[in-house]
Amino acid sequence: MPASPTSEQWLAAIAQLISANEFDDSAAALHATLAELSDESYFALLAFSKNSPPAVLAHNLEPAKEKHYLERYIAGPYLLDPLYQLALQDEKPGVCRFRDAAPDRFRSSQYYRQYCERTHLEDEVDFFLDVDEETTLVLVAAKLSGRFRRGEIAQLTAAEAIVHAAIRKLWDQWEEGGGRDEVAISMHERLNRCFENFGQSTLTQREREITQLLLRGHSTKSIARVLDIAPGTVMVHKRNLFAKLGITSQYELFSSFIDALSET
Repeated sequence: MPASPTSEQWLAAIAQLISANEFDDSAAALHATLAELSDESYFALLAFSKNSPPAVLAHNLEPAKEKHYLERYIAGPYLLDPLYQLALQDEKPGVCRFRDAAPDRFRSSQYYRQYCERTHLEDEVDFFLDVDEETTLVLVAAKLSGRFRRGEIAQLTAAEAIVHAAIRKLWDQWEEGGGRDEVAISMHERLNRCFENFGQSTLTQREREITQLLLRGHSTKSIARVLDIAPGTVMVHKRNLFAKLGITSQYELFSSFIDALSET
């Protein structure tokens, strides 16, 4: 049972968080602090940037899940992640529940089926903090079974200021230790160009815009709202782009994009 933010366990966790001077100690203390507020089973701190792939600062995944969820994710599919897109927006919440921020057809998207579903995460609460003009830290607190109870969400939300201060501290400690490498930045540039240019030789500009939104889990109605066009127009473009790419399904569209990423 999660502790109250005024309990002795919570106050002890906060004291440990404040006193930690090394990165690993600070990360462990933050995880312990979150564990006092909810029954989360997965913890990860990522740095999302416009100019480089996501950097994983800390996490508690076992090796098998780390390879699937983090290593494969950073290899390119993060470009389709609603969390990545939200982190890069100018306007974003300080904390939110992921299911409330994802596109309407996200759980039907091939990205979700191929990556998110295999992690077996049932629910997550995410904290966002801009640390400079290019970078946003995202702290993920997730459950592998069941959903967060209303009381847990309320307690996590109430701790927003403390979590923000803690992840800022972790960022500073991480940067002191070396931060990102230039190879990762170069790879991001190539991956991003691949996404932006996917279908360039075959599709019109509008068809490419719709392709990108389809890959990110938007429905026909959602695409129509984003692009301010009629749903019927979206369907016409979708039929045309499928025909031009020689595909018949969302799965084939996703597979074609992943193949293009692997060649980058």
